[in-house]
Amino acid sequence: MLVRIKETPVADMTLVTPAAPAVAADPDPLSSAPHLRAAHRVFRGSLYFTIGLTLVWLFFVITQRSGGWLFDGYNLNKETLARIVGSFVVYWVLWGLIWYGIRRALLRYVAGFSKEETAVVFSSRMNQPFELSPFLARHSERTIRIIDMVGRRGRYITIGLGMFLLVHNSIAGNPTPKTFVTALQSGLVESIFAAWLVLAAYYSDGFLGKVVLGAQSRLMDGSLARANAVLIIMLWHAFRFIMVPLGIALTKIFPVRTYAAVFAFIWLSYQVADALSEIIGSLLGKQKLRVWGLGDVNRKSVAGTWACFLGSLALCLWIVWLHGLSWHWLVLAVIISISNTAFELFSPR
Repeated sequence: MLVRIKETPVADMTLVTPAAPAVAADPDPLSSAPHLRAAHRVFRGSLYFTIGLTLVWLFFVITQRSGGWLFDGYNLNKETLARIVGSFVVYWVLWGLIWYGIRRALLRYVAGFSKEETAVVFSSRMNQPFELSPFLARHSERTIRIIDMVGRRGRYITIGLGMFLLVHNSIAGNPTPKTFVTALQSGLVESIFAAWLVLAAYYSDGFLGKVVLGAQSRLMDGSLARANAVLIIMLWHAFRFIMVPLGIALTKIFPVRTYAAVFAFIWLSYQVADALSEIIGSLLGKQKLRVWGLGDVNRKSVAGTWACFLGSLALCLWIVWLHGLSWHWLVLAVIISISNTAFELFSPR
């Protein structure tokens, strides 16, 4: 008697784990996975945070009261709506689509991913069982890390630098306490709308998820990739709101002529330090430092940590030289660089 054995394509086999039959017996296997429970908690926390900010802003819009130091001058009007639509189209759609395409091309033609594997990478990885180990068995971990880094940093660095230059030039052009605080307030309402867009894309396996979160959701973070990316976005949004009262306090401490340097010390130094940490760590580092984070693999490198510190210090020293500041700023440069390194090392990966 002949028995026909149905063959399974190799590409499909990489997405199946030995434990699949046991998991399938659970009527709702996804809800019982620890990583997915963490991902759902990140979504709920981000949702509550966004609802809170939205309600505060709507209070000022509806009552027509002044938003004070938080939302001053941010009532709904044509200018505000145009700015929101413009940021959505340029940053979240066009720029997201470009870096999604770059990362997809690198996965396909540099790392050698199949179409099926690439489709899984850009899915939410939360709507079906996901295992990272088959990908690491078939492809180089360092290559995957580098491509993850290119997509994430390419998406963030250029836009982050553009935002810094916009605020920095506004402060440097007319350094007064009012312009310093006003510059820090710019883009806060856009952050609220952006948060809602990110939440809408969180579980999406389609176009919205790929464009909004596709470039920065690292494969090495497994099923927690989008939780990791969204948590970072929400933390940056929170930091932007914290920067406003912090800026008000700083205007009372530092001389007016140093406002631009102060902003660069706080904002640009951390952006550079954080970027260099991942870039150097991915290219040259050995991932041996176990850290807390949201991801399947939570390790950082000594090389990346040193790059974080030295990059921050070099930038701060250049700012001191550029603005002709006193030697006291050299001490502040070291303190800022140490704090940047500590924050990057102990913050969620």
